[in-house]
Formats: sequence, structure tokens, C-alpha cells
Amino acid sequence: MNETPLFGTQDDDLTTDSSAETTTLVDRRKLLTWLGAAGAGTVIFQKALAVQVEGAGTVTVEMVAQAEWIAGIELSETQRAETAAGLQNLMRELKALRNVDVGYDTWPALSFRVKPSSKPLHPHPLDIPSDSRKKLATPDDDVDLAYMSIADQSRLIRSGQISSLEVTQMYLRRLKKFNPTLKFYVNLTEELALKQATAVDRTRNRLGAWHPLRGIPWGAKDLIAYPEYPTTWGAPQFKDRMLNDKATVAAKLDQVGAVLVAKLALGALAMGDKWYGGPTKNPWNPTQGSSGSSAGSASATAAGCVGFSLGSETLGSIMSPSRRCGVTGLRPTFGRVSRQGCMSLSWSMDKLGPICRSAEDCALVFQAIHGADGLDPAAVDRPFHWPVKVALKRISVGYVDDGRKLVDREVLQVFKDRGCKLVEIQLPSKLPTWPLTNILFAEAAAQFDPLTRAGVEEGLNSWPGLFRRAEFMPAVEYLRAQRIRSKLQDEMQQVMQQVDVFVDGGRDEALITNMTGHPALAMPSGFVERAGVRQPLSVQLTGRLYDETTILALAQLFQSETNYHRQRPPLENMDA
Repeated sequence: MNETPLFGTQDDDLTTDSSAETTTLVDRRKLLTWLGAAGAGTVIFQKALAVQVEGAGTVTVEMVAQAEWIAGIELSETQRAETAAGLQNLMRELKALRNVDVGYDTWPALSFRVKPSSKPLHPHPLDIPSDSRKKLATPDDDVDLAYMSIADQSRLIRSGQISSLEVTQMYLRRLKKFNPTLKFYVNLTEELALKQATAVDRTRNRLGAWHPLRGIPWGAKDLIAYPEYPTTWGAPQFKDRMLNDKATVAAKLDQVGAVLVAKLALGALAMGDKWYGGPTKNPWNPTQGSSGSSAGSASATAAGCVGFSLGSETLGSIMSPSRRCGVTGLRPTFGRVSRQGCMSLSWSMDKLGPICRSAEDCALVFQAIHGADGLDPAAVDRPFHWPVKVALKRISVGYVDDGRKLVDREVLQVFKDRGCKLVEIQLPSKLPTWPLTNILFAEAAAQFDPLTRAGVEEGLNSWPGLFRRAEFMPAVEYLRAQRIRSKLQDEMQQVMQQVDVFVDGGRDEALITNMTGHPALAMPSGFVERAGVRQPLSVQLTGRLYDETTILALAQLFQSETNYHRQRPPLENMDA
């Protein structure tokens, strides 16, 4: 992403007297900056140490001894002296590195790779009813049109029963009507949308293949760059920032003729549902946040205000709002979709995926956006075909015992009745999984280090404290955590040798599967009344690496036998 840096490069932490080759301290604040990067203790300790070094002008053996606790090691006097001398050189080296402005769009030289199983896919017959096969009539009103599937809207546009411009104008009206209450968009892209929709209608009768997303309005989570419109990342510091680049996913959707109608809200820097415009709300219960961080994507999709949307997930940011808002969200395998042109939070964990009202819609969107582009170093090309046929009798569905009888778990019963084999499993539990979140925090702190060093905290939710904490994480410990993550991948592969898919893996599932890169899908599975408000329940399917096909097929099967995904939140009488 080409951008003007929010902050300039830092002044030198140190100045060097070339005649004496000695390093002197410029001021206490800059010393504290170095101490933070070196992992030298708490803020109170750093301030006390800064006073000492300010007078001494060097790193002493005593200072090293006081800082040993952060590394969990104990040194001899000789080792402390050697370390003090080494740290003196490190101060000069860190100064040189910090004088380089890397911006927010530079990938690190290290890349995470998932470890795919050798277990084959299941390209065998499966007769699943498809909404796209039914006889289609033009809807009577905007509400029915708004909630139609992508396939049905596409058929209406292609046949000329309705124009893309009409569909686009309808969604723009709904976005404007419900946004004051739900706060799900940051900026409309109205001028662009009307231009794109008009182009679709003008070329509708030209020869050539018709893509199912052609003419369908969509919304982009506002960490996806699009030229001439702000890309704010939900943070006030970037509110008016314009990027010249177009994200790869947006470019791919442009190529197939989809119509961008809005940049949708996300929690500040992809945390939660609170951004500088306020918290995004759940259409089923507007007194409740929509969860995050793909807050606007899930809310707008559930409210029938876009045909589909794109979200992103690092640690639950597609699954959580999809479950809260009762929509179908697909988190693809890590590396399946290029993240070029999108905000990086964790280079080794970030993933992009569709948020829709059905599994079939998710498949159509995923089909358009997956694949490598030569720009995201983690993105790969792997086959994906839709619609797909698989043999249900050869599918093993795992489940974790949660104390309920299987007969009370509807999704498992549907799969069992259709011939799937149910297998009880346990997710990896021997390794310390939650401490692995320090990988995320370290990478996020590195990405947003300019904010931390400038003392910027306004509107960033809980990030500032997490960033500061991560500044004290030694590189040795970061790499140790990545090696443990590799062992977790191996353990998860052993689990997935038993099953093709598993349903709701329990409390640690989100962390484990985001760390191992496995694909997952959330979909509505029922409703419950809480405090007089009807709200959706949801279930999650997790599949083998690069096998989005099977979880989408099983989700479509469940949705063909239930109507939870067709339910609409009670919004139509809401005051504008």
C-alpha cells in the first residue's frame, strides 16, 4: 500500500563522537525506547535505570544484572560484563534499524506455512438440493430482493428481470436507513457503485461467460484498500488516510463484475466492534454489539444491506461476529486468499474470507477470491471447485463431548442421518496454547511500533497496553513460541487424520485452529430468546487444510434441510 507515513522517522536515539568512537545518550525518553525494545524490565524499573544511564552514559554490569529477570536467566559476572558491552553495540544497531521507515505494507522475511495432510479429498456424488435450481420469480418488494441468495440475484440480473443498478440502489437505501442505528459502515462508495452497476447493465447482453457475482453489491471490511476512498482500519489516526493501492481481493471482485457499495466498520486496528464512529450493533439485538472485528461485515450482511461482504480473521474475527449476527462466515485455510493491500495485524495468522447469508454464497465468493497473486508471500494456489460432489458415507464428522446427548445436537443428527460417520475426538491439550497469543501480540506490536513510540492511544481499544507489553518480549521467546506452534500443527494433523470435519471444538478451538491455519465455517443453527429478544444460535465446522470444499458442502447440506439461515432480523419497522 502506497501511503504517506503517519509518523516520520524517529530522531537518533544516540549520537556518536567519531573522534572517540564513544556513544552518548541524547535524552531519557530515547533511552526508555531502547530499553523497551531490549526487554529490560517494567516501566518503573526502566525509569530508574534511565536515570542511572543518563549519568553514566553507558550500559553497566549492574544494569544487566537488574534486567536478567525478563529473560529468565542468571549470568556470571564475566557474562554480565560481556553482555553489557554487547548491549552497548546493540544500542547503536537498533538506532540504525529504527531510522529506516518500513511503513505499514512491508512483509517480514519470515513466512508461516501450514502443513497439509496427505489425506485425499472426496470427489464423489452427493445430491444436495440447490436454491439455484428452483423456479425464480421477481420479488415483490425490496426486502425480499435484499435477502435473496447471490445465485438468485445473479439470475435475475442476467435475465434482465431486474438491473444491477436497481439492486445497487436498493442496498444503498438500506445502508443509509439502518446505519444510524447499527453503525455498520465507515464510508459509502456510492459514486463507484453506481458507475460499476451501470457498466454491468450496459454490457449484460455481450457474449461470454456470466460470473455469478457479476452485478452483485458487496461490502469490504475497512482494512481492504480501494483507491479514492479512505481505508481507516477503524482507528481515528487513519480516518482520512487514502491509499493508492487496490487490494488483491477487491481487484479480483472488480474483474468478475461485483459492485462495491461500502467500506464496512471494524473495531479499531481489528479489535472488537468499537471504532471511532461508535460500536457496531447486532441487527437481531441493536442494544448489543455485533462482536468483532469484522463487525460491520457481519452486521450489514445480516441486515440485508449488502449481497455479501468480506471480513478478516486473526483470532476469531470472522467466526465471532458471524455467530453473533446469525450469518454464514468462511475462514479459509491460512494462505488461501492473498492479503496484499489489506492491513496486517499478524503476518503469520491473518486470513481473509467471505461473510454471507448461506454456505452456497460463501462458496461462490471464495471461488472468486482464492489463489496466489505473487504479492502476498504466504498465498498459494490450490484447487477449489464448486458445485462439488462428495460421498457422505465416506465423510467422518468429529465432535467434542460437551455434555449434551447427540440427539440434542441437531447438526450432528442431520449429518448422521445422511450417512456420515460420527467420531468423538479431543483437540490437542498437552501444549500451552493460550501463551501462543504472544505471537500475535509481538507481530502486531512490531507492525504498529510507530504508534507505541509516539505515545498514541486514542481510540485504539486495548491495543496500546498489549503493544507496550509485547515490546518486552525477547526475540528468543517469540521464536520459541513459533516452534511450539509447529508442534501444535503436528498434533492437530493427528486429530485430522481421524475426521474430515469436526463440529464445535470447545473453548480453545479458536486459538488452536487459527494457530494451525485450518479452515472453518460458522452458520446459524437455531434461535433462543434472551431477555425477551430472539437471537440466533450458531455452529462451527472446521475442516482439513485446503479442504474448504467439504465444510462448505456439509454446511450447504444442513442449510438445505433447515431454514435458520433464511430468517431475517426484525428491522423493517426500525426508525431511520
